[in-house]
Amino acid sequence: MEEQRQENKMGTMSEGRLLMNMSLPMMISMLVQAMYNIVDSIFVSRISENALTAVSLAFPMQTLLIAVGAGTGVGVNSLLSKSLGEKNYDRANKTAMNGIFLYIISYLVSAVVGIFSVHPFYASQIKNAPVEIMDMGVQYLTIVMVASFGLYAQFIFERLLQATGRTVFTMISQMVGAIINIILDPILIFGYFGLPKMGVAGAAIATVIGQIIAGCIGLIYNVKKNHDITLSFKGFRPDGHIIGTIYKVGIPSIIMQSIGSVMTYGMNLILVGLSATAAAVFGVYFKLQSFFFMPVFGLNNGLIPIVAYNYGAKKKKRMIRTIKWALLVAFCFMLFGFIVFETVPGMLLLLFDASENMLAIGIPALRKIAVHFLIAWFCIVAGSVFQAVGNGMYSLYVSVARQLVVLLPVAYILSKIGGLDAIWWSFPIAELMSCAISSICLMLTYKKVIAPLPDDEEA
Repeated sequence: MEEQRQENKMGTMSEGRLLMNMSLPMMISMLVQAMYNIVDSIFVSRISENALTAVSLAFPMQTLLIAVGAGTGVGVNSLLSKSLGEKNYDRANKTAMNGIFLYIISYLVSAVVGIFSVHPFYASQIKNAPVEIMDMGVQYLTIVMVASFGLYAQFIFERLLQATGRTVFTMISQMVGAIINIILDPILIFGYFGLPKMGVAGAAIATVIGQIIAGCIGLIYNVKKNHDITLSFKGFRPDGHIIGTIYKVGIPSIIMQSIGSVMTYGMNLILVGLSATAAAVFGVYFKLQSFFFMPVFGLNNGLIPIVAYNYGAKKKKRMIRTIKWALLVAFCFMLFGFIVFETVPGMLLLLFDASENMLAIGIPALRKIAVHFLIAWFCIVAGSVFQAVGNGMYSLYVSVARQLVVLLPVAYILSKIGGLDAIWWSFPIAELMSCAISSICLMLTYKKVIAPLPDDEEA
């Protein structure tokens, strides 16, 4: 009965209501995650501007961890939802277990990288910056990577809940993890309640504790509440075909998000060469923009299983109407973000105890970067559509063009022509290119994948 009820929800509920039903819990939890990111950096900024810079420079490597976790999750989510749409429950169970196996391997690799590569990673970014930035950064990032098993557990168990439509449980696990993180941040950073003052190490420990608790909650919900799949390693053997199918969609997503890590690393190199404060501004921007981008990513986490399910069920009209709803909601969020960044950038920066120098660099930076919000909403939703129907390579093409072919070279050229003030225009310029390519790929996806489906008879 539970399986049938879930199938009916994914296949018959009105599209706008279903998208909100699936996405709203994820959007709320993503907002909490974004709030955590902001609060975490606010507390770190109270240590010193160098501490904020050190944590900001860790962002490329943290993005790489998230890329592996989220990208693998896209592949698991897509195949699992499609299997349920086709009523192939045996393949759904095997997909879940092979997904868990892949996350275990991913953690082991991340831990080894964390042990051996963090110091060279910081050394490559920092030339003339204070030694204090290097020391704090290495300390922070080593803890985050070596203890990243909580992050990977959170990813896989939340993705299993999302793929089967139980996004309320995903919301709960993410919110609890983020709230615990927020509570522990000041306690461990500044040494309250008799605990030692740990500084940036305290921020890292608070992060991994929150992730571990969220992962445990996700596991419990899957075992107790997720009746569409059965989790058991008894007799388990890795399935090469399923793993290949997961990575067919997942690897382009991993590469796509890893490109974001390369972009951030490259931008840090350009910015640190001009000003260490500029790198801190860039880090603050990423924290602030997450408050508007993360809900859209939450929307997409609800969109992907709906489109994948109805693609498997060959319900073309439901796919199209769901995509249209997602585009509308994403546009509203990004428009709001644009207005906030344009009207109160100074207030946003002061949350991070910004110095006069940081305000002078940051206010025009936020206003210029925010222009790309007006374009990004379309590109984000289009990328999710590509992933949901198994065309993850399109997302990869768009990401490569935006972040490597356009953004970094343009940022470098602008830094030479117009200095620091001009660099920030590289974001809107790159987003225009992304929009053009996304439009072409979306038209191709409709023509080759969606249009050939039979017309369903739904109203």
